[in-house]
Amino acid sequence: MRLFLDLKKALGPKRLQKVRDQREFPAKVMGVDRLSDTAVLKVDGQNLPIIPIGASPSVRVGEWVVAIGSPFGFDNTVTAGIVSATARSLPEEGYVPFIQTDVAVNPGNSGGPLINTRGEVIGINSQIVSKTGGYQGLSFAIPMDVALHVKEELLANGRVSRGKLGVSVQDLSQGLAESFGLSTPDGALVGMVTAKGPADLAGLKAGDIILEMNGVKVTDSRSLPPKVALLKPGSLAHISLWRDGKILALDIKVVELEDTSRGVEPQVPSNPTTADHLGLGTRPLSPDELKDLGLDGGVLVELAVGSAKKAGLRAGDIIVAVNGDRIHDQKELKERLTPKKEKDSVALLIQRQGDTLFLPFPLH
Repeated sequence: MRLFLDLKKALGPKRLQKVRDQREFPAKVMGVDRLSDTAVLKVDGQNLPIIPIGASPSVRVGEWVVAIGSPFGFDNTVTAGIVSATARSLPEEGYVPFIQTDVAVNPGNSGGPLINTRGEVIGINSQIVSKTGGYQGLSFAIPMDVALHVKEELLANGRVSRGKLGVSVQDLSQGLAESFGLSTPDGALVGMVTAKGPADLAGLKAGDIILEMNGVKVTDSRSLPPKVALLKPGSLAHISLWRDGKILALDIKVVELEDTSRGVEPQVPSNPTTADHLGLGTRPLSPDELKDLGLDGGVLVELAVGSAKKAGLRAGDIIVAVNGDRIHDQKELKERLTPKKEKDSVALLIQRQGDTLFLPFPLH
């Protein structure tokens, strides 16, 4: 379970901001950015306390930091620990490269500063990961460079503009890397490319592995979205990628990120078909299902047992490609899954609950 700062509750109907000497000031909300969980407040007052801001990119794993907040209502509580990781991405939080620490953070700490040993604010304490609702050793802070970027965008434009390439990516496992001819699982594997989106128009394909963007190495899939979000719409993203055993270069024109809606999931019947020798039971998708899902082809998994289950397939998954080759019906899927001497496994591209991912699938 992750605990978040509730901006609406935190700002409150009175929006009063209290300082150490017990003075209270009305605060005006200048802007709110939900994707980064950050708000900009304006306080009019005299002799307000200030603190210098540190450079988030200079934060190092292992350095000591302290958090100040009001956990469970105890004002001005200070806790200390070390930085556990930088640029940490969390599920469903792909636009903030969090600073991870082991500083004790509890409900009431959210919005408080994370401070280094030089007395500089390097982050805003934002959330924890916990099974109990209390601190369990994992706390996360929004880096100040991200917060300041959000502030500047909100004050200048009233909203935060973020870049988008029109791709979904996932991490590479060793098995997937070998399926694509790579010796090590480094890079971000492209699972799906939005039709007529910027990546599609530039020639990026599902099954490509992004190795670098703008000269910076992409180590895994979670490191890519925050980097893309910081790109200005209209700028170019210079991509280095792996395709068919070769390193290629592409320039993708960045567009602005917008909200996307999720398609309707197909229904899996209560009595699915019989599984084949690989443990797969499938059926074709109806024209209405294809339209709702925005697909031009694919095969619905009704049953996954044996090898198919071990590979990670589930009932309800939609197989849309094998090793980058599109699948339109069950006949094409059967042909692609026929064992070949030179290959022990293939990479299945599947759609699951609106998301796409690759799975290594054994042929024997």
